[in-house]
Amino acid sequence: MQAFGLRTHAWNTAWRSMLLLAGFPLLLAVVALGLGMIFGGEQRDLGRALANALRNLPGIYVACCGVAIIWFAIAWAAHNRILDWATGAHPVTRAEEPRLWNLLENLCISRGMRMPRLAVIETAMLNAYAAGLSRETGAVTVTRGLIDALDDRELAAVLAHELSHIRNGDARLGLIAAVFVGVISLGFDMMTRSSRVARAERRGGWRVEGNSRNAGWAAVIGVLMISLAWLLATALRMALSRNREFLADAGAVELTADPDAMITALRKVEGHAAMPEVSPQVRALFLEDASDNALSSLMATHPPIGDRVAALVKFAGGRDPGPIETAAVADLQTPAWAQQDATDETVRVAPAVSPWWQGPAQGDRGSRSPWEPR
Repeated sequence: MQAFGLRTHAWNTAWRSMLLLAGFPLLLAVVALGLGMIFGGEQRDLGRALANALRNLPGIYVACCGVAIIWFAIAWAAHNRILDWATGAHPVTRAEEPRLWNLLENLCISRGMRMPRLAVIETAMLNAYAAGLSRETGAVTVTRGLIDALDDRELAAVLAHELSHIRNGDARLGLIAAVFVGVISLGFDMMTRSSRVARAERRGGWRVEGNSRNAGWAAVIGVLMISLAWLLATALRMALSRNREFLADAGAVELTADPDAMITALRKVEGHAAMPEVSPQVRALFLEDASDNALSSLMATHPPIGDRVAALVKFAGGRDPGPIETAAVADLQTPAWAQQDATDETVRVAPAVSPWWQGPAQGDRGSRSPWEPR
């Protein structure tokens, strides 16, 4: 019965995700129409201005789609490299991380999946993410703090969560959503920089290159349409991200048949996942984004840990131990990889991390660009 409930929960979540994704092309059409109203609204009659915008809609929409395709192609070509650059992750081998490698390999074998690239971020925080726009290019990245704090069952559950993201194509869906929001944001930026709108604001009457007040109202309507589309697109992207987290949690339980391990892992991660040095766009991929706690539920990329745990208790029959504070988690300020051995005079220092647009940071990455071959 619990398995049936879990599968139903996963199916409903996937269906909601598809409905949310379908909203982006519609919002892009609204933006295209709004741009037509702003830049083609010289008609004296408001009805004619709308008719003119509708006539220009196909051309503007095709142009917006062209920008989205180019944007998507660039992101596809350098997705994993950009993420490594943004987070400071470095690939690891079986010899370097045998425990982590074996757990991931066993999960892949159980589902006949190709072994994704495995990487580690040298930070004390507890987090992980999946990348790759196809199963062939998949990558799973975890933090050093996560490896040290979780036992094998819990770590396997987190790895299964990230594998579920790869199996479900969540990185690809997230990129599509991000590109749509980016193009819509570009339309929003074009609107705010429009000389017509700027002149209308200065005059206080929204009169656009003419004496017709109706022409000014055409620009006002265009501004409202684009502003509303931008807000809705952002909210849709956040809702899509939250849905995929619920789906990946369900997928982790399906892979491991161990809901308690997933719940315990989430409880250990709770309150210890903050990585503010990483850009918000990248943190949206993480297992947990602690910064969401300060945001409204509509603009958060992740559901609250409590909601995720409650879903696993309800649909998978898991048991919630409540908030967990273990020695491994409590000592995050001095993680195992940074502690000095009594006989060793050197201390391993994690590389500094900076957002990729700020250039290279000090540390292991050196001056390598994300565009350079590895």
